[in-house]
Amino acid sequence: MSELVFLTKEDGLIMGPISRVLGWILNGIYEFLTLFTENVNGIGMANIALCIILFTIVVKMLMLPLTIKQQKSTKLSSQMSPELTAINEKYKGKTDEASRRKMQMETQAVYEKYGTNPMAGCLTLLISLPILFALYRVIYAIPAYINDVYDMYKLASDAIRGVEGYAETLATFVKDAGITGLPVEKFVGYDIGQLTELNVIDILSKCNEETWATLANAFPSISGQLTSYSEPILRVHKFVGGLNILNNPSWKSISVLIPILSTAFQFLQTKISMAGNKNKNAKDDPAMASMKSMNIFLPIMSGFICFMMPIGAGLYWIISSVVQIVQQIFINRYMDKITVEELIEKNQAKRAKKLKKMGIDSGNKMAQVAKTSTKSIEVEEPKSTKDYANLSGKKYDTASDTKETSDVGDAEEKNNDAPVSGSISGYANILKNRNLK
Repeated sequence: MSELVFLTKEDGLIMGPISRVLGWILNGIYEFLTLFTENVNGIGMANIALCIILFTIVVKMLMLPLTIKQQKSTKLSSQMSPELTAINEKYKGKTDEASRRKMQMETQAVYEKYGTNPMAGCLTLLISLPILFALYRVIYAIPAYINDVYDMYKLASDAIRGVEGYAETLATFVKDAGITGLPVEKFVGYDIGQLTELNVIDILSKCNEETWATLANAFPSISGQLTSYSEPILRVHKFVGGLNILNNPSWKSISVLIPILSTAFQFLQTKISMAGNKNKNAKDDPAMASMKSMNIFLPIMSGFICFMMPIGAGLYWIISSVVQIVQQIFINRYMDKITVEELIEKNQAKRAKKLKKMGIDSGNKMAQVAKTSTKSIEVEEPKSTKDYANLSGKKYDTASDTKETSDVGDAEEKNNDAPVSGSISGYANILKNRNLK
């Protein structure tokens, strides 16, 4: 029978390396705190709660560049939204191929005008999401990433695995103690040796003060050992006010403040974040209306979730929200000093630099396009109306689809029978004449 694999240390292709890096940071913070052996209010400086606080601050600061990038993308999107909405309204209900292609071309022209692309915001999100998931994974599997804490649990694990029939006893204990998040049904009936050291540590990491006492009773032959091994584990998990971050919040103790503060700070965070969005058309934007509803629903939902999870999870959410509030205040001030024109100019410069690395001269891009055969142009759709507008000397207003005619060269002036401007054949004819010239 194959060895059981619990969710001990993340080893996925993407999240695995990220989790390891975050784990090194968390372990480094813990080892740094162990240098201070003094106690503060009876709490050792080498404390998991303090580690989570510092760890969250460090990771959020490392992610700050991505946050700023996302804010810049949001600012551009708010300016582009009216133009994109106008294009969608213009072609609303038109399902023919010609209209669909024109809609795509005009939409692309808007993105080129602002020097961005439809995937700009998504790419930032795709980068930040694995980091956030890995962050949760590390916090929920602390013994797997902090060496000293792992050693504490290892002593208890070795003692349990030395007891005959420990697998069945652990399965019964997990059910009776109401521990969730572990696939107990998969190891019921397993013999000695089929639960690895890491599997047992996973179970022990779910224990709080009450369940440690229940565990000691489940293994009477080593109850004294388990009690002594649990003392340093519980001590490093203590928090202010006598709280233990392994316990769940309760209405009868000060721990009730954890879910309340988590909800309050997330509300404040979303409010400040929305304040940074100066989109005048936000009221008419369905996406913004949907986001506003989610910003109310998610904090309330997280507050309820906090009651069903250990205090450590709620502590992370509180610190994360506080850090993001502080960051957002400074980001909002920074973004107020940046105009859309400056963002466009920087985007265009980055794009030109990227094209240059690819061996493409952005200044002669249209000349390269002009060398394309007219036959291929009629088969493949042009990439944007902006490119052809530059060739023909016409300025396209994507919202109204109006065109201002100017000089397009001697070759075009002499061609009185040229196809209608704006059609695919018209674009091909412009390219053909320019190539001849």
